[in-house]
Amino acid sequence: MKLFLTIAVAATTTFSLIAAEVSDSVVRISSTIQSYNPSQPWDKNAPGKRRALAAVLSNKQVLTTAEMVANANFIQLETTNGESQIPAGVVAVDYEANLALLEATTELGKATLAEIPGLELAQPAHLGDSVEIIQVQENGMPLITEGKIQGAKVISSFVPGHFFLTYIVKASMQSAANSFTIPVAKDGKLIGVLTSYSSKDQLTDIIAPEIIAAFLKDAADGDYAGFPTLGIATTRTTDVHFRDWLKLPTSMGGLYITRILRNSAAEEAGLKKGDVLISIDNKPLDRRGYYQANGYGQLYWSHLIRGSHPVGSTIKLGILRDGEELEIEAKLKRSPEGLIPSHTYDKEPRYLVKGGLVFQELTKSYLEAFGDDWVTRAPLNLLDALNHPEDYEEGRKRLVFISAAIPTPATLGYESLRSVIVEEVNDTPIEDIPSLVAAFEKVPENGIHTLKIDEKPETIYIDAKTSDDVDQQLLLRGLPSLSRDSE
Repeated sequence: MKLFLTIAVAATTTFSLIAAEVSDSVVRISSTIQSYNPSQPWDKNAPGKRRALAAVLSNKQVLTTAEMVANANFIQLETTNGESQIPAGVVAVDYEANLALLEATTELGKATLAEIPGLELAQPAHLGDSVEIIQVQENGMPLITEGKIQGAKVISSFVPGHFFLTYIVKASMQSAANSFTIPVAKDGKLIGVLTSYSSKDQLTDIIAPEIIAAFLKDAADGDYAGFPTLGIATTRTTDVHFRDWLKLPTSMGGLYITRILRNSAAEEAGLKKGDVLISIDNKPLDRRGYYQANGYGQLYWSHLIRGSHPVGSTIKLGILRDGEELEIEAKLKRSPEGLIPSHTYDKEPRYLVKGGLVFQELTKSYLEAFGDDWVTRAPLNLLDALNHPEDYEEGRKRLVFISAAIPTPATLGYESLRSVIVEEVNDTPIEDIPSLVAAFEKVPENGIHTLKIDEKPETIYIDAKTSDDVDQQLLLRGLPSLSRDSE
């Protein structure tokens, strides 16, 4: 018994020493966040602040989550002893993977970071491995929590719909300052970045080192490309009758491809809607889209694309088409942003105010502004466009809609007009806000702007001179600008 206790104490002491050394390599980070108002795109919301801990890397750059820098107009680092404040800028950011790389923007700041021991990135861990979650109390003392890796999943940590490899760690964390996101270490090296913690279940989500390594490698040359996508939408093949119709053998899994994104790697490779994706790089997919990953168990297929290969890589796709097995090669690329962007962080929203009508480009961020129940509360036609963009893509780069109608002499009778999609203005098809601005600049001979929309009355008319007069009045009343046609 005494021997066991001695060994246990020695192990605890070693763990504490290693963890304490790692805590010397973290800095506090504070961000001032200010996003644009979804309903008034010319204006910004009130600013807010976020505070967290970030890891100083061996090259003296600083790693944190993208959530810490999203829509940030000021970022500052601070040594844990509080003696030095360091203005910082973003070197690279990936909102989909939820990672950001920072650097000091002053010579004094760079010199301060140069004196901080940098962390190397750890190798991928195994299920059951112990990790150290690093926190720092307000007085500068480290607060170390040991946790164990219980599993690995491919999940979304920031931008919905974008999934990356994440460790699930069991740990009983204490409340501490600056813990919005914090570094996680293993054996004195950085193994991940914490993105969420459930005090009820005592589980944390940690971005895996494979994803961090790919991010850092891509950012090293100063020209960050991002993680690739295949560019498909899929559904499971678990239904027996569906499988019979697809001519899928009982022993075969696979995912049914329901959509091919425009200009995607899948489209260029020749994949078709109705194909069944049965393997990637000779790794078979089951009926739910999972494959057997060495050391991690079952992982979702997207990790074989995002996290396993950089942009420009060629992969092998096994498919079933009309009951026949085929092998297709696809060169991975970044998928185009699409008709409705999944996020607009750090981008100025494009808009036009004409005669009191407010025109915007539809984004997922706009729909999410309808609240927690936005999937049921947002306008049905806009939700349909989000869920079925292929029905709206022809002739469009972005989906332009009227978000509001300010009561003015030009909008008389149209005051209740909102959430309607604009199809044409003055016989010009509308593909985005710049094309809308150009269409309004062409004043018809009769002096009446004609707008075609997707709902009754289907065609609306705005007097050109009256709308021009209203525009000037709106500027005099404080509207900063009538339009923004560049991002």
